[in-house]
Amino acid sequence: MELDIIEEKGLKMGKANQEVFAETLEALAAADRDIIAVTSDSRGSGKLVPFGQKFPSQIVEVGIAEQNLVGVAAGLASAGKKAFAVSPACFLTARSLEQIKNDVAYSDNPVTLVGISAGVSYGALGTTHHSLHDFAVLRAINNMIIVAPADNFETEQAVRFAAALNKPVYLRFGKKAMPFLNESNHEFEFGKGRIVKEGNDLTIIATGETVYPAWQAAKFLEDTHGVKATVVSMHTVKPLDTDLLDTLIPDGKPIITVEEHMVNGGLGEACASYLFQKGARNAFHIIGIPDEYTVTGSQGEIFSHYGISQAGIANQAKVLLKINQ
Repeated sequence: MELDIIEEKGLKMGKANQEVFAETLEALAAADRDIIAVTSDSRGSGKLVPFGQKFPSQIVEVGIAEQNLVGVAAGLASAGKKAFAVSPACFLTARSLEQIKNDVAYSDNPVTLVGISAGVSYGALGTTHHSLHDFAVLRAINNMIIVAPADNFETEQAVRFAAALNKPVYLRFGKKAMPFLNESNHEFEFGKGRIVKEGNDLTIIATGETVYPAWQAAKFLEDTHGVKATVVSMHTVKPLDTDLLDTLIPDGKPIITVEEHMVNGGLGEACASYLFQKGARNAFHIIGIPDEYTVTGSQGEIFSHYGISQAGIANQAKVLLKINQ
C-alpha cells in the first residue's frame, strides 16, 4: 500500500538508508584501504556481510561490547585509519556514551559513529531498543556533528562527507525503504538544510525518516486546502543551519518541527532555542515522542500514534494556520 502511495505521488522508491550506507562504505573501501568498519555483532543488521567478505582485513568484530567498539575505533582513528563504528543506535549512544565523549569527541579522533536501526525502527522490541535520546545526549557533547539523512541521496552524500572530513561524526540510519524526495536538488553539505518542497504559508522542518511524512502532509495541505508549505530536510541536527532559520523570522509564518526522537533535547528544541533567542514571534510546534512511556508497535504504528504522519502533521498545520478542521 505504501509503495502505491509513493508511485501515485511520483516519488521514486529507494532502499533502506542503512543499506545505502553499507554499499557506499564498500565503494569507498575499495579505493581507500584505510577505511575500517568496526562492528558489535552488527555486521548483519548493518548490511556489512558483503563488506566483510570482500575486505576481511578492513573489518573488526568486537562482539556485543559497545564500549570496546568505540574505544577500538578511536584507537584505529588515532593511528590514521578512517574508522566507522557501527552498532544499533540505542546501544551505541547509551552504553558507550563515556567513550564517545572522551575517546572520540574530547580526543578529536575522526571516528564516524553509525547508529543503525535508529529511532523506533525496532518497533515492537520496545523502549529498550528505541533510540529517542541520541540527539539530546550528543548535542550536549562538544565537537560532535550529528546527521540523520532523509533519503538515499542524503545517505550516500553523508557517508562520503564523513569519510573525507577527519572529524567526529554521528550518522543515524533507519531500516525502512525510503523514497527519493527531491531528485532536482543535488546540494548537500553538513550544517545546511535541504529544501525538498517549497511554499510560502508555513515551514515544516524535519529530520531523518520523518521528512517523508512531512512531505506527504505538505502535499495533502496543498491538494486539499491550497496551503503551500516549505519542507526542509534538516539532516544536520548539529551544527544547525541557523542561516536558514534566520530567513524564517521576518515573515512570521508558522513553523513545525518533526523528529523521530523525544521532544526533549532534539531538533525542535534546538530550533526553538535559536529562533526565540533571536526574537522570533512565529507560531511554533514540536512534533516528536512525548516524555512518557512509549507505546509499543511497529514504526508506522508508533508514528501514527504520536502524530508523526501525514494526518498528524497536516492537522497541526491547520491548527497553527487557524483552518477549520
